[in-house]
Amino acid sequence: MDQVTLIRRSLTIFVCGLIGAMPILGVPPALYALVSAVRIHFASGQTWNPASRYLAAGALLACAGIGLSVLIVGAAIVSH
Repeated sequence: MDQVTLIRRSLTIFVCGLIGAMPILGVPPALYALVSAVRIHFASGQTWNPASRYLAAGALLACAGIGLSVLIVGAAIVSH
């Protein structure tokens, strides 16, 4: 994978992770960000990624959004 594609996909994952940090509504972009981050990690191999911090931050934000969504849904189920 060339560096331009790697950088563009890393930034896309960051944006999807930001949107995915929104509880409930952000679950689809968060799932896309996580799946794409894993694919990029394995596809890039030893290629240097100057946007690796954006890739990691996007995946972290996506995980946080999914976790928060699970907590909210779980609390709603338990409260009923």
